[in-house]
This record gives sequence, structure tokens and C-alpha cells, in this order.
Amino acid sequence: MPVLTYLDAIRQGIWEEMERDPTVFCLGEDIGIYGGAFKVTDGFIDRFGAERVLDTPIAESAIVGAAFGAALTGMRPVAEFQFMDFIGCAFNQITNMVAKAHYRWGAPAPMVIRGPSGGNVHGGPFHSQNPEMYFVHTPGLKVVCPATAYDAKGLIKAAIRDNNPVIFFEHKYLYRRIKEEVPADDYVVPLGKARVAREGRHLAIITYAAMVHVALEAAEILAREGIEVEVLDLRTLAPLDRDAITASARRTNKLILLHEDVRTGGIAGEIAAIVNEEAFDALDGPIVRITARDTPVPFSPPLEEAFLPQVADVVREARQLHSY
Repeated sequence: MPVLTYLDAIRQGIWEEMERDPTVFCLGEDIGIYGGAFKVTDGFIDRFGAERVLDTPIAESAIVGAAFGAALTGMRPVAEFQFMDFIGCAFNQITNMVAKAHYRWGAPAPMVIRGPSGGNVHGGPFHSQNPEMYFVHTPGLKVVCPATAYDAKGLIKAAIRDNNPVIFFEHKYLYRRIKEEVPADDYVVPLGKARVAREGRHLAIITYAAMVHVALEAAEILAREGIEVEVLDLRTLAPLDRDAITASARRTNKLILLHEDVRTGGIAGEIAAIVNEEAFDALDGPIVRITARDTPVPFSPPLEEAFLPQVADVVREARQLHSY
């Protein structure tokens, strides 16, 4: 099997879907001749032409509006934002138009909005955010946050084939840092299904995107101390795999909820409520949240490091929870 980076896996997934289905097309800022800000669509215009790889103005609301209109007529647009921080510019289109189309009159809206999110790249407060929870909160949208190259390819293909609108968050820190073998054959990873990234029996860390790798590194350290940690990778935040979450709680009896998003209103609070409602009797300790701080993302590298959850934070909290 070929070894692909996280970025190349996404690129290959979109390419394969465009080869497979002529209704799939891409649109976004500088995605054509330039090949995209991070080069995800590099070479696409040479293979598929300017009619299927559309350069747009710097106008996120217009990009979503055009994609929505195309989706309503039977196309499957894949819209790129250069940075997901600017998805707020299209908030009305996404939450009031796209998300409600099926509810209002039964119309499918098979479209994907994708782009880079996340920090740890010293991009500052306008190029490092994790805005996923605005859309997890919006009924009618699916929200995807892959952590691995294998999942990134399988999930982007599943997102393109889905008849519902999907917001696809690609963690930019992982783009060229994560590599693994990815099947050359066609495959999809189903939306709404978490995966156990590491088995363990003493406690579980539930997380997603780049924090999966922080959790796995912490689990390696803790294993040398005899603490066996399960790591559950959510993969998608909407729909959320409630069965996998409660199963982790019942297998390990202690939970750490880890995410890069800020604490207030983050997915950790929702997961804690689910466990409280459905698996409270299985808990042998308090649910622990490890998150970013409730501030904008700092530009300064040492401040950003203090802002983001680190491996040392996870190890410290896991030791305390294990001894509870």
C-alpha cells in the first residue's frame, strides 16, 4: 500500500471521487491555477479543467451560496475555504439555508465545505481556530474531524457521497506531519462511527483530530508506568457516536475528555452530559476535561504552547484520575 501524508490522502480522496462521479466539482479561493493555499488541489485543473475546478472571489458567503445552488440541482460541490477561521463569513448561508434545506422541503444538499483548522503552527488568532462547535450545534449539518491519513481519505470520500451537507475540518498541523499506509483500492470510512485507536482498561481518553496523537503519546508514557489507557477517536462530531462513548465509559470506568477547542461550549461538555445520562453507574471517578483556554489563540509560540493541551497535561491528569 502507498504511504500518504494526511494532506495527500485528502487530495487523493477528492481526486478519486471526481474521477468516479462527473457531478463532483471543486470551488474555492486559489484552488485552480495556484492549486490551493496548502496545495490540496494542485494539478486538479490540469486533469479536470476549469469547469470543474473553479477559482472564486475571496467571498466565503458567495462560495457557499454557489455550492448550495449547485447541490440543489444535482451536483456535488466540494467548497474549499483557505482557512476555516473565515467560515463565519458564510455563517448565515450555512446555518439558515444549507442546514435547513432538507427540513424545510425535503431537498437533499449533497455538498462538502472543507478547509484547514487548528493551531500549533503559530498562525495567530485568525488562522488557528477550531470553529467546529458552531456547526455541531446546528441541526442538519454533519461535522467531520479526521486524525489519520487513512481516515482523512475514507471520510472525505464518504462526505462527498453523502446527501447531506458536511463540514470537513482538516487539521493543518497534521497535513504533512502524519503519514501512513493508505489502501489504493476504493474505500470509505462511515460518518458517525468512532474508532478505538488504542485499547486500555484503566481509563479512556476521548478525543479527535490532532489531539488523538497527543493522547496516544501520553498513553505510551503511561503504559511504562502500568497505566493502560484506551484512546477513542471520535472522527465525527455530528453525528456523535454515543454508543462508542458509553462503551468506553463502561469498559474503563474513568474518562478524560480532551480537545483543542476552548473549554466553554466544547464537545467535552456534551460528552460529559451523555455519559452522565447513559453510563453514570459505570464511573469510578470524576470526568476530567483537558482543553484549550478560553482565550483567542495566541500568536507567540510559548503562549500558544501554554494555550493548547500538551502531552504533559494529559499524563499529569491521567495519573491523578488513575489514583482517584
